[in-house]
Amino acid sequence: MKFAIKFCAVALVFFVGCKQAEKVNKQEISKVQELAFASFGDKISNEKVVTSKEMLIKFEDMIAGDTINIKFASEIKEVCAAKGCWMKLPLAEEKEAMVRFKDYGFFMPLDSKGKEVVVEGKAFVQTTSVAELRHYAKDAGKSKEEIAAITTSKKEFSFEANGVLLKVK
Repeated sequence: MKFAIKFCAVALVFFVGCKQAEKVNKQEISKVQELAFASFGDKISNEKVVTSKEMLIKFEDMIAGDTINIKFASEIKEVCAAKGCWMKLPLAEEKEAMVRFKDYGFFMPLDSKGKEVVVEGKAFVQTTSVAELRHYAKDAGKSKEEIAAITTSKKEFSFEANGVLLKVK
């Protein structure tokens, strides 16, 4: 009988100890994940993220007026040089997504070009006017000649981000 009581006590201590270790491991992993990313806008996670190539497939299946809520990862190709109020994320060699921020509520660091990001929000397809394309070119610091060369509207893959994670390591 004493053996059974001692065995149960040891088993209980072992079980509780393992649960505490598991809890500590999860907290450490969470801290590492938080340190690896700077967060902008709504707080989002870096889980259940599609690749930029998977996002391109979804965009190509869409028509103007369609929207989907999604989270995807890419590398910043270009960021607004004036305020960081938009960014372009490559989807493939010649394809990219124009990302703006919900309610103009946050901006990206001006030096974030080339860094990895995870964006969460609403993806949609739209036609961007010549005037708006020229405005973006001016924000990006393009020359007057480059801006003047924009003469046709463009079908764009657009994204309104409610939250962004910027990889810092």
